[in-house]
Amino acid sequence: METLDDERRYVERCTAGLRRMLDGARNNVIVGETVAGDRYSAERLGRHLKSLAKELSEEPEGPPFFGRLDFGAGSAEHPGRSYHIGRRHITGEHGGPPVVIDWRAPVSRAFYRASARDPQDVAVRRRFGWSGTTLTGFEDERLAQGEEGESKILAAEIERPRVGPMRDIVATIQPEQDDLVRADVDTSICVQGAPGTGKTAVGLHRAAYLLYAHRHRLERGGVLVLGPNRAFLGYISAVLPALGEMDVEQTTLAGLLATVPVAAADTEAAAMVKHDARMAQVLREALYARISRPLEPVVVPDGSYRWRVYENELRRIVDDTRRESIPYGVGRERVKARIVAAVRDQAETRGQTANAAWLRQIGRAVTPYLDAVWPNVKPEELLHDLLLGPEDVAGVLTDAERAAITWAKPPRSFKSAKWSAADLVLLDEIACLIERPRGYGHVIVDEAQDLSPMECRAVARRSAHGSLTVLGDLAQGTTPWAATSWPERMELLGKPDGEIIALTTGFRVPAVVVELANTLLAALQVEVPETRSYRSDGRLRVTPVTALAKGVVAAAREALGFEGSIGVIAADADVETLTSALWDEGLDIAGRLSVLPASMAKGLEYDHVVVAEPAAIAEAERRGLNRLYVALTRAVSRLDVVHARPLPPPLSHPAEAA
Repeated sequence: METLDDERRYVERCTAGLRRMLDGARNNVIVGETVAGDRYSAERLGRHLKSLAKELSEEPEGPPFFGRLDFGAGSAEHPGRSYHIGRRHITGEHGGPPVVIDWRAPVSRAFYRASARDPQDVAVRRRFGWSGTTLTGFEDERLAQGEEGESKILAAEIERPRVGPMRDIVATIQPEQDDLVRADVDTSICVQGAPGTGKTAVGLHRAAYLLYAHRHRLERGGVLVLGPNRAFLGYISAVLPALGEMDVEQTTLAGLLATVPVAAADTEAAAMVKHDARMAQVLREALYARISRPLEPVVVPDGSYRWRVYENELRRIVDDTRRESIPYGVGRERVKARIVAAVRDQAETRGQTANAAWLRQIGRAVTPYLDAVWPNVKPEELLHDLLLGPEDVAGVLTDAERAAITWAKPPRSFKSAKWSAADLVLLDEIACLIERPRGYGHVIVDEAQDLSPMECRAVARRSAHGSLTVLGDLAQGTTPWAATSWPERMELLGKPDGEIIALTTGFRVPAVVVELANTLLAALQVEVPETRSYRSDGRLRVTPVTALAKGVVAAAREALGFEGSIGVIAADADVETLTSALWDEGLDIAGRLSVLPASMAKGLEYDHVVVAEPAAIAEAERRGLNRLYVALTRAVSRLDVVHARPLPPPLSHPAEAA
């Protein structure tokens, strides 16, 4: 068996291999510029080679491998062979075997799946410990001999302090997570994941795996990651590049739908109506109500002659087109093409040649009639007219609901209208009724429990011909329309047959924090399994104080004595006061310490969390207890709960908290 010095020399081989790959990629760019072939192929080759060289040159600094597999002599596929497993493939010298195997390769799966009970032909699994890029040690599990115990290296990696953006978990993926990561590209899955179970990491690693296993297919449609807010996107932004995937689109749903600026705010009553799935029918009826029944013939001048298409044929063309269930804009073009075709048939019957220029001329002449019968519609114009006073041709809204979304002070025109965040979803619905949106090969949507029915429709349209990875936690639902059932939500997302899997082992949140958060579950009115924690470390302290700001300052000052990030989470209304108190006491909020409203905490993690006044968080909104559940579970090492008021009833008696 190799010694630590042997493995360190292997690190040098890997470093040299990466250098050769980069030099080769740069040389290929130079050679590729002179390659023979048509211009289009040369440009595509050039872009591909430059992209590869750029990717290698921007390779994030880190260990070249994290594990190793030694297969037994009796292995059918890998007899007596050894493989180092890392974040990316590293080629061998002079065309020899690779020195590192990509973690996504089929052979690498045994690193995550093999056990003493099922060795999968693996004699020894080795895990490596690192300090930066320095190899510090390794542990061996002799699976063929039935040896498998608690890995100190694995535990240390899971419990490592959280500083900066989210890291990948390739070295710590658990078997149940690996099943989800490697799920088939055509399978849509929903991951119900309690805090700290790694559901977000699973989703991102699934994106990386699918691009590796099905790159040609997914490069055509692309992969889209939808996060709940910009802060969350910043937090996860380093994960996929670290895994060698640069071309995944990451945005929020609001960013995806942002065709107009958001300059207005809805009342909760208006937002509830606008996000209701029934609005899809209201919008569709309003759009197609713009189509008029043909009442007179089309007369098309052609020199000194006049061609006519009479009302009966025009009605047949319009009615047939409406029955075809195609987008409104496509229907408009199809009506135009069919009217032009009717004129062309008449002309050809009289011996006239209908060339391309003549057809364009007839098309221009038909357009004014088309504008009257099947008018061109802009989404903003249609929604403006609807919000002036919804007629609700579909008859699905009540008088109170129509009143809620009617503008109190109507703008002069759609060009001067100020749109709300909920209006973006309605505008997208209209735009996609007019023209099909871009579809993606795979869409990953995080915090999906907070999507409204109309937002679900927007996601479903982007994945109509692809698959979905849906990530969320019903217990963390904080919007007025938050999901209480995953089967219902998957149906709204267009994947009613998607698999629903629960992750219940928390790897990031310590047991004492999980146990406190679990006391809230019964009050949240959702059916989710309780979380159990992988970790026995961590600290929980519940501190009653007479002055909230002083208590928070004291807790934050003590937290700065530990390694890692610190988040002070408070009700939105208390953030400014607490921020001022921390500044006044000389604490640097621009460094490791952050103060954030509870409404922005979802998806984020801190080594040390100070939750200020749980009662205020719980009372601040309709789903305040859900918001408090989110706030409590942001801690990955230590949690301080500081309160001047009585705790909300579910938290009144946290066991062993003090």
